[in-house]
Amino acid sequence: MFKSLLIATDGSELGDKAVAAGVELAKAHGSKILVLTSTDPVATGIGAGGFGTFDAGPIIAQLEEDYADQAKKLLDVAKQKLDAAGIAAETLHVPRHRPADAILEAVSARGVDTIVMGSHGRRGLGRLLLGSQASEVLARSSVPVLIVK
Repeated sequence: MFKSLLIATDGSELGDKAVAAGVELAKAHGSKILVLTSTDPVATGIGAGGFGTFDAGPIIAQLEEDYADQAKKLLDVAKQKLDAAGIAAETLHVPRHRPADAILEAVSARGVDTIVMGSHGRRGLGRLLLGSQASEVLARSSVPVLIVK
């Protein structure tokens, strides 16, 4: 355990805390690190009913390009933090995937043994209404998950 870490981040304060926790874990155990972010699929439900259709292709392409640019920027920031700590890391942007799915697919494909990710720790109705990618990862993961709050 702790030989291969996947650190999930979305560039938020919690994502930054997950990166910091991953750095400490990697320092202590000599772990290799994969920093992952994903971007959700873009909804294409434009043009319904009797009003005709609208070619949303160019808009969707621009959104996906913008998502990829933002993902690169936040992964570059995380990589700089890891480099500054003397830890080699790989980064991965998984487009058109919900975060939980992207994380779990990468764990399986890359032989990761531990996931590090942030969560607000919502309970009850808040979690039910808002959903939780961390909860989904916890429920479906075959490897240990370190949740940072």
